[in-house]
Amino acid sequence: MDFSFTDDQLLFRDAVRDLLSNECPPDAVRAAWESDDGRVAGLWTRLAEMGVVGLTAPEASGGLGMNDLDLVLLLEEAGRVALPEPLVDHTAVALATIAEVAPDHELVAAAAAGEAVIAVGLGEWRHVLGAASADALLLQSGDELHVVTEPSSVSALSSIDESRRLASVEWSPSADTLISSDPADAQRAFDRGALGSAAMCVGIAQQLLDMTVEYVAEREQFGKPVGVNQAVKHHCSNMGLAIEFARPLVYQAAWSLAAGTPDASRDVSAAKALASDAADTAARLALQCHGAIGYTVEYDLQLWLKRAWALSASWGSASHHRRAVAAAL
Repeated sequence: MDFSFTDDQLLFRDAVRDLLSNECPPDAVRAAWESDDGRVAGLWTRLAEMGVVGLTAPEASGGLGMNDLDLVLLLEEAGRVALPEPLVDHTAVALATIAEVAPDHELVAAAAAGEAVIAVGLGEWRHVLGAASADALLLQSGDELHVVTEPSSVSALSSIDESRRLASVEWSPSADTLISSDPADAQRAFDRGALGSAAMCVGIAQQLLDMTVEYVAEREQFGKPVGVNQAVKHHCSNMGLAIEFARPLVYQAAWSLAAGTPDASRDVSAAKALASDAADTAARLALQCHGAIGYTVEYDLQLWLKRAWALSASWGSASHHRRAVAAAL
């Protein structure tokens, strides 16, 4: 069995990496913290023009007609730059789900083009990312999925990562907003969110490792780089080990979701558990290797630390998903 990616998937990843490295440097992420919506001006439009935003929409609606396996590498790249755009919620979850269960919905074409942004609130995780600036919301009530354009109220909440604009949403389900009452559809939507955040966690962890290796190779103490110390080497090795354990499980889960295997939810939970662990481990050890400078707001490391802490818990923590794997087994 061959789990390697195709040349086209790898080329698409490389193109997105180039775009994000140019359009989403740390200064842009910092600026997003101060912006009205927590996003990078103009970047969503560029991603839409590349087809990234509408990747999961059918070609008939202006999308690329691709799936979770095509998207997973792009979300990993989004994690690398701490992308402050709603790719997981909008593209991985909302657009893919609505296109699947309600393909004729009027939002699909606009969402695929990036002209309408859809926020998501599913399951126990009622804090809705980007709800205040979204054009519509994909929300869950029991086993039902609803698309809501006029919620009763949206109240801002605080977040450790200030580019993640969270809100609590009050709304009333109705026949007009209902798009599915099948619990399997709600579970699949949640799995997509967990997989997307897992892929971003792997990208974040990799970036934290890369930044740490660069720092300890340059920072000198007693006339030698601190990276020559065995304890520092062990920290970097442990970060790399956590990433290498998590990454293949994330790719496996993407394949399982795309193929619709019976064990897809279990595979996603296994991936999210290890990806959350990897992000948490990388954040703690990167901070330790950087020393006091890692705590400062002026230093770029804190952008990835706070995103790692936020995403490792979102869409289910490691402990939540370990319990899900145990239940599946």
